[in-house]
Amino acid sequence: MCLAFDRGSGKSSRESELSARSLIHKRRGLAALEANFRQAKHGYRVWAMCPATFGGVGALLFFCTLQLLWQISSACGAMAQDMPNQFVAALAAKVKLLEKENAAAVAGVDGWLFLTADLRFLSAGRFWGDSAAAVSRAPRPDFADPLPAILDFNNQLKERGIHLLVVPVPAKAAIYPEKLVPELTLESGGALMPLDNFYEKLREEGVDVLDLAPRFLECRSKEHEDVFCKTDTHWSGVGCVLAAQAIAERLRDILTGLRSPSTYASQWVEISLEGDLSQLLGAEAEKPGPEKIPVRRIVDSTAGSSVAPDPNSSLLLLGDSFTLVFHDFYATNAGLLDQLALELGICPDLIGTRGSGASAVRVSLYRRAMKDPGYLAKKKIVIWCFASREFTEAAQGWPKLPLAK
Repeated sequence: MCLAFDRGSGKSSRESELSARSLIHKRRGLAALEANFRQAKHGYRVWAMCPATFGGVGALLFFCTLQLLWQISSACGAMAQDMPNQFVAALAAKVKLLEKENAAAVAGVDGWLFLTADLRFLSAGRFWGDSAAAVSRAPRPDFADPLPAILDFNNQLKERGIHLLVVPVPAKAAIYPEKLVPELTLESGGALMPLDNFYEKLREEGVDVLDLAPRFLECRSKEHEDVFCKTDTHWSGVGCVLAAQAIAERLRDILTGLRSPSTYASQWVEISLEGDLSQLLGAEAEKPGPEKIPVRRIVDSTAGSSVAPDPNSSLLLLGDSFTLVFHDFYATNAGLLDQLALELGICPDLIGTRGSGASAVRVSLYRRAMKDPGYLAKKKIVIWCFASREFTEAAQGWPKLPLAK
């Protein structure tokens, strides 16, 4: 399994992100260099043969061959650069057809299913600033842009001495594009450019953002277990562990003095689930049936009990169903909360919802703070984890909301 990768390495999660992206770019660069080298060798052989055989005609043929190779290389480069645009166009066409048929999910290849809302988000392009209102599903134009709401939430927490870590979960189709549009030879991650730009904008404004895509892409490129469920919208047990490890690495320095030796133990088990996307397929569509995946179950070895959210913890895990899957549905003791307890040595508190992770959970946090006036004073870190499609698909949009009275 592609797991437990840099525990104790001392690398920050941001460094791991950059290293993963660098690795991907290096591999692409090496492939290009190899292709150019092959072309150069071919050109050299033509040059070596032609002068002796054909004289001046050979020299002319040599230069014509080099020019043709250069044109072919340029054309291939242009096609490669255009692949993400072709992928986005293919997604937009699929979304248009799916919405016309009122289909909430679509079948790809090899048993993979995808959520229509994910595809719509990936085909939207730029989704913040002046572009937000045109692509958002928000009920009001002033709730369409996620940027002001995230910045406001971060500033409110910062005023209370609380660090916010935003952890958007990449869409499955961005990690496995070939399972949806196999006719395009798009490299994994090619559909993520708008997200990269948005995350950089957040970082420029002082928001700590953890991009999980590089780690997911690195793992899937090694052909280990899938990081997403084939028939469900959520990550797999492997993807959940990868996310927890990435979060733990990012928070390691911040948690200095708060961590303790872990009293948690883990065991990998196999579970069977019938994913939510199977139920969203059209009535006439063939249902793939249950799938089996491994999950890592966590127990408190000292108490001999399962992991439970700790209201007094300095950490708060906040978000949508990605914070709940394998913790209280499909499986137990194997969700993001449980994995964080093992990786960090301390168990967070949890405010999660099976609905939108954009606004509903912030309302829940406000209510918790109202019920317990001292609640926020206990917190040092808020981990806000939600599906990245929420940037355009959040039903309530992105209003600014108070943290507490």
